[in-house]
Amino acid sequence: MSHPSETLRGKRVLVTAGTKGLGKATVELFLELGARVLTCARTAPVDAPQASFVKADLTTLEGCEQLAGEVERQLGGVDVIVHVLGGSSAPAGGFAALGEAHWQQELDLNLLPAVRLDRVLLPGMLAQGGGVIVHVTSIQHQLPLPEATTAYAAAKAALSTYSKSLSKEVAPKGVRVVRVAPGWIETEASVALAERLASEAGTDYEGGKRIIMQALGGIPLGRPASPKEVANVIGFVASPAAAAVTGTEFVVDGGTVPTA
Repeated sequence: MSHPSETLRGKRVLVTAGTKGLGKATVELFLELGARVLTCARTAPVDAPQASFVKADLTTLEGCEQLAGEVERQLGGVDVIVHVLGGSSAPAGGFAALGEAHWQQELDLNLLPAVRLDRVLLPGMLAQGGGVIVHVTSIQHQLPLPEATTAYAAAKAALSTYSKSLSKEVAPKGVRVVRVAPGWIETEASVALAERLASEAGTDYEGGKRIIMQALGGIPLGRPASPKEVANVIGFVASPAAAAVTGTEFVVDGGTVPTA
């Protein structure tokens, strides 16, 4: 069996949204494992890991096509694709607060970039007879919060269903497709949210974290996951150690989802 540090050595890896949070942790891990990594974001990083970087807006077809072209130009193809890009800017207020533009924004951010990049890059994986695609979904597709995450959760549910269907199509041809579904991750954005909630409630940061955990229905582990902890799961499913794993979803939520 290969040493863990050798499992991805020399592999060509694309990680979307790899300059902050989970994306940055994932890029750092793959670099540690010896991979050649290309990542992207809408703005150039200030202190990102030493990976190749492409400035691209993946919420547009043009941005996805630009990135796919850079994958071919800089890496000469790809062995692993990790679709980290996602998030939500939709307002709170339930279904009535979500207009046409909000719904389209959620789909443009959480579903269509993966669909578009796979459509361009997957044929190369099939031609080489192997590869791994990791779609980062969310426990929200099982546990949506009606007040604030309806559109986001629906888009992630669509991504999950697309991923499952794709896995059934391409597994016989040597390409594995796996989903990783995080719960609450303690990223820069979530830290800012906890601090804002703490300020509004007149409490400290730990109190702000408890407010978020209560909104999620509780986290039995008692804390959010770190970006590195979720990245470690992504690294495992992308590695030869998970060679028989495809079409499934790995939940990393500290026990938040109450059913299996």
